Amino acid sequence: MRVDFAALFQAIAACLGREGLPDGEAGTLFRKAMRALVPFDDVVIFAYRGGERPIDLYSTFGAEDHEIFVSLYQAGPFLLDPFYHAARAGRSGVFRMRELAPDRFFSSEYYRSYYSQTKLAEEVGFFVACPEGVTIVLSLMRREKSGAFTAGEFALLGDAAPFVLGFAARAWPDLPRRFDALSRGGRKRRHEPANAADRVWRKLNLTDREAAIVELVLQGYSSESIGLTLEISTGTVKVHRRNVYRKLGISSQMQLLSVYMKNLQP
Repeated sequence: MRVDFAALFQAIAACLGREGLPDGEAGTLFRKAMRALVPFDDVVIFAYRGGERPIDLYSTFGAEDHEIFVSLYQAGPFLLDPFYHAARAGRSGVFRMRELAPDRFFSSEYYRSYYSQTKLAEEVGFFVACPEGVTIVLSLMRREKSGAFTAGEFALLGDAAPFVLGFAARAWPDLPRRFDALSRGGRKRRHEPANAADRVWRKLNLTDREAAIVELVLQGYSSESIGLTLEISTGTVKVHRRNVYRKLGISSQMQLLSVYMKNLQP
């Protein structure tokens, strides 16, 4: 593993003293700096705020992969993404997907029906907590053919985190205004919940407790983990889950995800 210091310092020099860069230029500078440290296959950068549709700031995908990683993701699957939930929680730093994923994420219906389409061996994200509830997530992706990041490579990315966090915050200072503009453009109705997931649960007439449980189920939490998270017994979790399935006329997590995704549409 060899660090390309010349390329790294060139990328850093291009960032010095600059603020409010165009999305493409900022993304390219990040990609070049990280490429000097470790090999990876793709980059994608999203901005998140609350339950709003994430803003695609930069990516390196071709047309087919862009449909899966960006367009389809923004249409609803982001609501079940561990990176999205870490962003909403205001996490800051660099994390592997497997550090943030729930205990049953890799056997969940969401993983089987959506995330597995990405054919990723690993995804590492830099989480940048910004003012007014915005978080920028800069992701480095390795496909299955490339394998996961080694411990040494991840350590290098950890060393680079202070630079990445500072750079991203300066490169994208206007994200709250961009989210506000998108909200106005969407003409959100008065009293309509800002979180698309909340709109689904309201449409399906689930109670707050039922909604909390099935949302965690869809994210990939086991009944035991849900019980610990919500401070209720595992048996109570299972009773609520059965009641939801009966209320919706379904019998499997696959059907639950299908109902959820269908009702995400406005």
